[in-house]
Amino acid sequence: MANHTLEGRTLPRQKRGDTDLVGQIEGTLIDFLATQINALDTIDPALSRFAQTACDLVLGGGKRLRPTFAYWGWRGVVGPDEPIQPVLPAIAALELMHTFALVHDDVMDESATRRGAPTAHRIFATQHGQEGGLGDSSRFGSSSAILLGDLCLIWADQLLARTPLSTATLFAVRACYDRMRIEAVAGQYLDVLGEARPSEWSLERALLVARHKTASYTVQRPLQFGMTLAGPSQSSAVDEAYGTYGACVGEAFQLRDDLLGVFGDPAVTGKPADDDLRTGKPTALLMLARQLATPTQLTRLADKPTADLIAETGAPDEIESLIKERVEDGVAALDEAPIHPDARAALTQLADAATHRPA
Repeated sequence: MANHTLEGRTLPRQKRGDTDLVGQIEGTLIDFLATQINALDTIDPALSRFAQTACDLVLGGGKRLRPTFAYWGWRGVVGPDEPIQPVLPAIAALELMHTFALVHDDVMDESATRRGAPTAHRIFATQHGQEGGLGDSSRFGSSSAILLGDLCLIWADQLLARTPLSTATLFAVRACYDRMRIEAVAGQYLDVLGEARPSEWSLERALLVARHKTASYTVQRPLQFGMTLAGPSQSSAVDEAYGTYGACVGEAFQLRDDLLGVFGDPAVTGKPADDDLRTGKPTALLMLARQLATPTQLTRLADKPTADLIAETGAPDEIESLIKERVEDGVAALDEAPIHPDARAALTQLADAATHRPA
């Protein structure tokens, strides 16, 4: 099987000659976005520039994990010989939804960089300042970024609608897609709420946030979304296996993100290493550090959490154990699932690649 590299790990590609899954996703996005930019340009040239910024963010790197999980969710049901072209719009649409989530998340976290480049609100704020716009540049940047995120979510709907599906399949796919979006928004709100009420948070609640904010729309629902693209009458055993695998691997993905948010190398992750500590985000890592801390360490954590102090509590090692347990449980859920062996092998490999990464 051919492979595609994900930050030092290997990701499985689709098994069809020399075709490249990620390349086909990129091509689908490029073609779609070109038409959207042209359409907005006919209204006003400023909108063309706005849309081009959105296009740059969509295509500016990223792991393409969500479309990849959706692909293997679909491939696990249909087998290795079904042509991918009819479902490419639906699979690629998940990347537009992801961009919506990232842009809004960066505004809420006031993050300066993403993937090693300025975040959307920083791009617009810089443009506003350089061009002598009236008013506050930061506010202009945030307002513009929110609109850009909204646009990406609308584009995701439009691209999904280009997928040739029967009426029954379309309704099933839309139900899964809508559930994924609702859970992502719910998890994001709980994340914001946790920053406002850290004293009310716990490890269990932090894991609940991880399950909805990240696991749901990164792994679990994309897998089930892909399965549903094959038709609405799929095996409940496959749905259950995908659900368990997705929840476990998705949580492990977020736990790795928590570690990278404190201990990651910004040159590799593409974003500052202190964002979570700066905002006081009650991640599972911080909640576990508080549980394990001595009274003296707990006082210091309350005053100012630092990477060194969190490491002193032993919390990173415990998080590594939680990641290992979840990956093992997720992969085990596929053992007896009635899916194609290629998909089982690919998802096993993906579980490792997605949860053991430097960025």
